[in-house]
Amino acid sequence: MRTDPPTPPTAVPGPFDPPVTAGRGDPREPVFRTRYPDGTSGWVAVGYPAIRAILADPRFSARSELRRNPYQDAPAEPARPGMFIAMDPPDHTRYRRLLTGQFTVRRMRRLTDRVERIAEEHLDRLAAAGPPADLVPAYTAPVPALVICELLGVPAGYRDHFQREVARMSRRDITAPDRRRAVDDIAAYLRDLVRDKRAAPTDDVLGGLVADAGHLTDEELANLAFLLLGAGFDTTANVLALGAFALLTHPGQIPAITDPARIDAAVEELLRYLPVVPGTVRVALEDVEVAGVRIAAGETVLLSLPGGNRDPGRYADPETLDLGRAAGGHLAFGHGVHQCLGQQLARVELRVAFPALFRRFPGLRLAVPPEQVPLRSDMVIHGVHALPVTWTGG
Repeated sequence: MRTDPPTPPTAVPGPFDPPVTAGRGDPREPVFRTRYPDGTSGWVAVGYPAIRAILADPRFSARSELRRNPYQDAPAEPARPGMFIAMDPPDHTRYRRLLTGQFTVRRMRRLTDRVERIAEEHLDRLAAAGPPADLVPAYTAPVPALVICELLGVPAGYRDHFQREVARMSRRDITAPDRRRAVDDIAAYLRDLVRDKRAAPTDDVLGGLVADAGHLTDEELANLAFLLLGAGFDTTANVLALGAFALLTHPGQIPAITDPARIDAAVEELLRYLPVVPGTVRVALEDVEVAGVRIAAGETVLLSLPGGNRDPGRYADPETLDLGRAAGGHLAFGHGVHQCLGQQLARVELRVAFPALFRRFPGLRLAVPPEQVPLRSDMVIHGVHALPVTWTGG
């Protein structure tokens, strides 16, 4: 077993390669030691069973003030009120239940219709402008942004600013104070939005939260909205962009994404295959043995969700994109009590946006060689900065 490898890499070597597993041979060590940027020793988990076990084990905490940062030398700070993803039960449970109650069957059905209209409107603009085009600003970024802004009831005039601030907050090279300022800017606007909805109730998720959880402070409600923004915008936008890139470089897979009978399985495989979220972090509250190694109380573990999704013990030939495989149980949304709250929202958007794009433009292709597509390896959420395309027909 390796004892002191270098800090987990932050740059992604290839467009579809998980950062902490690229270049490692099989059989892989499911959990191995590493050194974090602050100089402390910690762990990385890449094995599917080990990651699932840690995510389901209450002896591992998500509390942000207890853990080391695997990506930069930054101080550990407690979660802000309402930021339940960095909390443990019962606080986590109390906040999450409030937000879960807003995702009703009626709202999700209505949302599907709205995503279809938003996607078609942007595809109409693409067709009218003609080739070539950059799919990121033309389609893959604005569709999820508009959906989440409508869910939160964000006025149209602020939506472009929302996108810019989320992008700024997601840069890897941003300093901790600058990241806090970006978070503060968005949170301040959301607090104003909460106050507006207290004065004039609205039929959207944030309006529903204000009505059902009026006992919470404006800060708590704004931070709940902030979490929904994070769960429903940047990650989904980059799965959509990186997924389009993957499909354009694997054209034989495209028929599966346009087939209504195969779309659900195809989306799950894209979620398994695409490493947009580098991982999540847990800290041991007591000594725990996982995959044959002893993780001591107080030690931090980086859980590589893309690495678990490429575990050959779970998925045969995991480095291959196969939209016909049964990819259920993947870790793209995590596992356990912290499993991503926005997963159904993301699935609705992907099941609509992918087939709409490739049905409308069956002749869609990259306008540059694949190696010239600029990757978001400088960002926390992986993807592409631009996706130059051209097409015939449509």
